[in-house]
Amino acid sequence: MHGVLSTYRYVKQPLTSSLLREIARAGVARLELFCAPGHFSYASQQYVRDFAGLVAEFGLEVHSLHSPTERDFAPGRESGVPISISDPERIRRLDAMDEVKRALEVAERIPFRYLVQHMGHSRQSADPRKLDAAFNSLEHLCIFAKARGVTIALENTPDELGSPTTLQQFIKETHLNDLRLCFDIGHAHIESGAAAGFEVMRDRVVTTHIHDNHGEKDDHLLPYEGAIDWDAALSALAAVPEPLPIVLELKEQAAASPSLEEVRATFDKLEKGFEPHRQAARP
Repeated sequence: MHGVLSTYRYVKQPLTSSLLREIARAGVARLELFCAPGHFSYASQQYVRDFAGLVAEFGLEVHSLHSPTERDFAPGRESGVPISISDPERIRRLDAMDEVKRALEVAERIPFRYLVQHMGHSRQSADPRKLDAAFNSLEHLCIFAKARGVTIALENTPDELGSPTTLQQFIKETHLNDLRLCFDIGHAHIESGAAAGFEVMRDRVVTTHIHDNHGEKDDHLLPYEGAIDWDAALSALAAVPEPLPIVLELKEQAAASPSLEEVRATFDKLEKGFEPHRQAARP
């Protein structure tokens, strides 16, 4: 199993060398970096150069970056100013695009394969103006990403603008065929259900966000701690031609929780859960 840990688990603190050392010692080798200035300073060239050295030193691999969602997100803060590539206001949209470009430029120092991108923020409707704005943004950003060896993967979010159906229809109608999808199982569970959401997205899914909730809030719990039917979910995820990266995107629940030991145990539990479904899917 291609297991990846999202640093969203540590978003309230800086990604220091000591933290990266702890992650590597726990046997977690692949990361998704969450782009928040107080956590991972993607816009600082010096910081990125230094971070590239740490990645090499600890034998880590960066699988993906999560595109910035807010500005001025600092340690201890719960929210900042939203960044949206689908903002109908041109000045704000261009500002959001510039911020996404800064994240993509990280690939010039630290190679990564996917940039996970939200269409909007909060709970938004699939307003035609927002979809047009997203097209204008992504038409340019796809070219910018491709030049750096990166594929943009749109993430399903618990709203109409980011729903699995809207994302698939958007790619079909815009012919932005370089776009791919990131399947967020927790977001799908809140809306149409995990298995149903994946079925809509499956032909373009290249990466995932794996976490749990009780169907009401985006809790980002460890798998098996919420209400997702993991047997059905793993069966759906296993029935694809190529194994998908399993990216644990967890939220800090309390001090030092979930721990790296729990993360490692969860990867092992998911691997065991996948195996019978993979065997069943083999011809």
